[in-house]
Amino acid sequence: MLDEKTIKDILGFQLNEITESHIYKRLSAMAKNANNRKVLGEISGEEHRHYNIWKKYSGKEVRPDTCKYIFYVAVSVVFGVTFAIKLMEKGESNAQAAYAKVTAIVPEAAQIQQEENEHEALLISMIDEDKLKYMGSVVLGLNDALVEFTGALAGFTFALQDSRLIGMVGLIMGFSASLSMAASEYLSTKTEAEQKNPVKASIYTGIAYVMTVFVLVFPYFITANYYLSLGLTVVFAVLLILVFTFYYSVVKEIPFKARFIEMAAISLGVAALSFLIGLGVRKVLHVDI
Repeated sequence: MLDEKTIKDILGFQLNEITESHIYKRLSAMAKNANNRKVLGEISGEEHRHYNIWKKYSGKEVRPDTCKYIFYVAVSVVFGVTFAIKLMEKGESNAQAAYAKVTAIVPEAAQIQQEENEHEALLISMIDEDKLKYMGSVVLGLNDALVEFTGALAGFTFALQDSRLIGMVGLIMGFSASLSMAASEYLSTKTEAEQKNPVKASIYTGIAYVMTVFVLVFPYFITANYYLSLGLTVVFAVLLILVFTFYYSVVKEIPFKARFIEMAAISLGVAALSFLIGLGVRKVLHVDI
């Protein structure tokens, strides 16, 4: 006879398994790639089998968590299937510890835990997704825009001292730089004979660069106070670094904190140095706008 605490844990496991089974089933139906449909369908089936094992002990049916279902399907549409899955699996570390507690009562718990850790991880690694294949191109565009452009705007802020002028110069420079970066990525990918498509790689780099430019320049068009604009640009830069670093750390399964500190320190350090250069240029050349 199972005690109340164990029954509660098992019902929690059931809820998790049936919800994820439905999520994987939906992702499989949405997948354009035949291999991805097959892999996601297999994971969905495995999650449903785990649900039935737990159901055998609880004796109860459990309905999927609708909010969790909607959230992860939406995340997969915006950030890609691999990110959504790894984020979902990342949140299961507590469940893994709970499985160990009921192993003595539910012999299949150890098998379920092993399949969660090994088989599903193997299946997830088989997912083929453009967003991951061209991650290096996105990183190139984003990093370059953050480092170069945050610094450039900081320099322009003190040298020009006019929000709209700074924003206009920034946009022109940003578009030109994004085209240059895209062209460089195209030539680099083609020269290195990688498996990536050079055109796609250049598009990913250019889009990542120009989107970052728009975010960083935006404050200069909403306020006439150029110091406030610069402050907002720095805040937006940190938020961009935060979001992207989190995304990258989840997808690549690397530590978040160290990479975030490194990227933030480089971008803000270059911005501070550029601001001082702008101040120096203004003083030396006696420019007054």
